[in-house]
Amino acid sequence: MSVTVENSAAALAAARQDQALAPSLTSVRPVVTGLGVVAPSGIGVEEHWSSTLRGDLRVAPITRFDPSRYDATLAGEILGFDPEEQVDKRYLVQTDRWTWIGMAASRLALADAAYDPAAHEPYATAVVFGSGSGGNGFGQRELSRLWTRGRTAVSVYQSIAWFYAATTGQTSIRHGLKGPSGVVVSDGAGGLDSIAQARRVIRRGTATVLAGGAESGLTPYALTCHLSSGRVSTAAVAADGYKPFDARANGYVPGEGGATLIVEDPAAAAARGARVYGEIAGYAATHDAAHPCRPAPDARWLATAMRRAIADAGLTPDDIDVVFADGAGSVDLDAQEAAAIRAVFAGRPVPVTAPQGLVGRLCAGGSALAVASALLSIRDGVLPAVGNLDTPHPDHDLHLVRQPRPATVRVALVNARGYGGFNSSLVVRAVDPR
Repeated sequence: MSVTVENSAAALAAARQDQALAPSLTSVRPVVTGLGVVAPSGIGVEEHWSSTLRGDLRVAPITRFDPSRYDATLAGEILGFDPEEQVDKRYLVQTDRWTWIGMAASRLALADAAYDPAAHEPYATAVVFGSGSGGNGFGQRELSRLWTRGRTAVSVYQSIAWFYAATTGQTSIRHGLKGPSGVVVSDGAGGLDSIAQARRVIRRGTATVLAGGAESGLTPYALTCHLSSGRVSTAAVAADGYKPFDARANGYVPGEGGATLIVEDPAAAAARGARVYGEIAGYAATHDAAHPCRPAPDARWLATAMRRAIADAGLTPDDIDVVFADGAGSVDLDAQEAAAIRAVFAGRPVPVTAPQGLVGRLCAGGSALAVASALLSIRDGVLPAVGNLDTPHPDHDLHLVRQPRPATVRVALVNARGYGGFNSSLVVRAVDPR
């Protein structure tokens, strides 16, 4: 009993200490010190960014399986990704390709940040990732074995490899990270929501969080799930596929990949002399609460998320230098987002871009990748173009970035929407050198 009372007293003291710290912690604006990218646009930050600025179209016919029996045949695949070069061998048999991508992106991000987890107290570092589909490739293979060969043929790792939290768990195990970790499941909004959760974790006292998202929904099973949405492009030619805000928009092309960000308490980053890409300045999320499958009739709640994210950053719409749009690639959904942007910016011609037309819709990985691109836009003072845009839809009335161009970029707003009604907006901002 005495041990229980003693532990309870210690817990109460810790809780009171947390409450005392709360006013200062809630004002902390975490900074991003590392980026890791594994996507159709490239493996590594610079390869991705160079490809994006060149406008390389990485959507192509599916090669991982024969798609001829399906209505959609295009995808954004990662070429040249050798998991044995990126992931420890013991994890390859335990996990799905989606986890390999996430672990590889995390390794690259840690290297980019010059952050060695082993040099820090284990509880000082956490992991929060977004996932929209989990390990569907591993799952399809094992279900096929169950059907054709019986239950004894199924891998013991099936129970964990498919699970949405697998990438979070395996990454934390690989690097010995014992801070408060988790997974966010909100489809395309998941990458932004994971970064927002990282901000919460840091404001509660954890110094560093690996955050972001990854997907690899390019299997027959996963493609069937995508097709059930009725939102997938059935174009046969890549240039006719995923075309955000284009007059010929006809749906999205699924892709694989994502990004990991090293998000740190600014004092901790400064103490170790870390290079900073920018700060997580503001965030907000809403839900349409309309229908589990059909989209809401308008984007008023996306507009609300945008306004609240900007206000959370202590800014006004006039302070935003560029919007990285969700860019669903369907005329109706693009029209909704365009209306939301026009409403928030009240006629101001804010530049709008959506580079993901080059690589496909990566779900949770796509919004994390968009944040990475926004930070690179701030770093280099350049606006990337809308991917695969030929003719802007005349009714959208947006100031779309048609070609990459130099610009003073200090603040970027990133939008993401998820199947089922999720809306998220995140503001990243340059940090003045001290």
